[in-house]
Amino acid sequence: MNALTTETRRHGGRTAKEVRRSIVEKAVDEFLRHLRGQNSSIHTIKAYAQDLDVFSDFVGQSTWKQIDHIRIRGFLSLLYERGLSKTSVARALAAVRSLYRWLAREGVVEQNPAALVSTPKLPKKLPRVPTVEEVNRVLDAKAPETAAFPQRDLLLLELLYGCGIRNSELTGINVEDIRYSENVILIRGKGKKERYVPFGESALNALNIYLPARAKVMVVRNRAPRALLINLRGGRITTRSVGRIVKQMAVANGLSSDFHPHTLRHAFGTHMLEEGADLRAIQELLGHERLSTTQRYTQLSVQHLMAVYDKTHPKAK
Repeated sequence: MNALTTETRRHGGRTAKEVRRSIVEKAVDEFLRHLRGQNSSIHTIKAYAQDLDVFSDFVGQSTWKQIDHIRIRGFLSLLYERGLSKTSVARALAAVRSLYRWLAREGVVEQNPAALVSTPKLPKKLPRVPTVEEVNRVLDAKAPETAAFPQRDLLLLELLYGCGIRNSELTGINVEDIRYSENVILIRGKGKKERYVPFGESALNALNIYLPARAKVMVVRNRAPRALLINLRGGRITTRSVGRIVKQMAVANGLSSDFHPHTLRHAFGTHMLEEGADLRAIQELLGHERLSTTQRYTQLSVQHLMAVYDKTHPKAK
């Protein structure tokens, strides 16, 4: 019988390492398992896992009563010392707050000390939104000669801008999600929430051009995936590939290299607002849970109007 077996039996089938695991580490594991059960975003779960792992190491074997707001501030100080940005530190604090909210619901703690810690003040950066003309320049352009699947690339651009959907929502669309009779697409958003988003004539035309090309790939590969947007191997296209395609198309047409799928989503919301769309309607189309998130587009619109004013009004010069 080896030493590891003896040690495991001594602790009722658990290894010494498992016995030494802190209450915080165990709670973090349960919390992440809870998030997965709630169908939370995989990106959120991954970020929380990273931040809470560092937090667990920082507090070590401390009990919940020993972890107060001063201790949590010390955790944030550690992150700053490691060179993390204010945005990253704010995200870590949000992860700790979420952990404590869950602990409170579970009856493990009575107070949330993280709520007493101020969030780092972040610079208010508003993304530059391309004009209607710039977006049209990309949508109306021919695909680069190097494009492997130009029909698909045109469609994904039309859907990103024409429907204002997220990259992950785009890649998740299945063929049966398209309702041709109503010109809408079933979109699965964050937290598995579903909504219907309309699509216009440009997207429909791009769809009619793409589907025969898609069918040829299916015949060659002898596959029949549900995914609407596929790669040349017949599998579902990835969000990374979508980002690469969007950037290539933008750069090829004289736009900035920081042009990405979310840029088209911002453009969708901003351009609709500038054309007089109701903020509530835009919220519904974008799938925002809170109206305050959608109101950000009001800031973007005002920013655009100020730029126009500065360039054109005689008294502004």
